Amino acid sequence: MRAGSQPCSMTLTPSPEAERALQADPKLVETWVHGWALTREVAPPLPDSGALRVDVGWPEQKQRFVFDRLCDDVARLARRIHEPWILIKVCAPWEAVQPILPDKWVIPAPGFMMTRDLAVRSEPALPQGYSFELDSRPPLTVATIKTAEGKIAASGRLGLIRGLAVFDRIRTNDGHRRRGLARALMSRLGNIAVLTGVTKAGLVATPEGRLLYEPLGWRLHTLYTTALIPGPPAAD
Repeated sequence: MRAGSQPCSMTLTPSPEAERALQADPKLVETWVHGWALTREVAPPLPDSGALRVDVGWPEQKQRFVFDRLCDDVARLARRIHEPWILIKVCAPWEAVQPILPDKWVIPAPGFMMTRDLAVRSEPALPQGYSFELDSRPPLTVATIKTAEGKIAASGRLGLIRGLAVFDRIRTNDGHRRRGLARALMSRLGNIAVLTGVTKAGLVATPEGRLLYEPLGWRLHTLYTTALIPGPPAAD
């Protein structure tokens, strides 16, 4: 979630039994949180309340607390927080997290932490009229796909940290979808990671993102639940 976004409204269905049983690797989660902070260009996470706290500082995401498992600390933290837009994120199924939350808390949508092994792969050609633009600031790379008029059609970020390639903010804008831009973007970022010696990748996907990433070789590592107290939207 980012500034300007709102909790979405969707019907949550129970997770399949095999997915509910998945347990996150704490070291992987810790590395991913550090990578997320890197890609978002905010301060590195700090230990707090049994979680890793990231001081994001956005109007609709002031802080996020990431837990690598469901534990009593999750409920204790939720009871202490009374203001909106402080996010608690737990590597656990939503149906296990929801019962321990106070009434004001909501779970907008399920999330999925995914991983894959990287190797140099041939990159699909961009459709005519599109071109790549790379902003490389190691260990961060920002990739955009632009139209001939210079408008951004798709974009994504890659953070390389502790041997993990963290993919983040992979987006294709309206009017440019179903043209293979996201696939081309992921391929380009993956090759950049491999050429620096990083062959393990991680990301957190929405339900829609999971449908995109699984055909590309990404596999579910753990279910990932976000909870928050919603508030009024930030002023423009």
